[in-house]
Amino acid sequence: MKSLIRLFFRTLRAVLGPFLLLGNWLTRPRGMVRSIEAQAAVDARTRALALYHFPTCPFCIKVQRTLRRLSLHVELRDARSDDVHRAALVAGGGTAQVPCLLITAADGQQTWLYESDAINAWLEREFGAA
Repeated sequence: MKSLIRLFFRTLRAVLGPFLLLGNWLTRPRGMVRSIEAQAAVDARTRALALYHFPTCPFCIKVQRTLRRLSLHVELRDARSDDVHRAALVAGGGTAQVPCLLITAADGQQTWLYESDAINAWLEREFGAA
């Protein structure tokens, strides 16, 4: 029974996934406009961030829309297709749940932030309009 349920959801994702991606592409938000110096400072801060995601996950798309709206250039790591990224997510964060934002502090300490609403709130707090 468990394998039948998994098959159902995989099929559902395979059918709906392209529509999610198309809808996201058609309705993508405009990026925040900053001065060149301010954007360079934001880009320097975002080098310490990485987002683990699945391409067709609606919660991951929600976070990616926030990244685009705030004009943040964050490394995207596909945890579905790339076994190395998936293993790093499980080893560091403890579970293969996505979306997950990896925040690396200047001293090398890593924080694994799960849940799209928590990630979006953190991004807004750190990079949103003053």
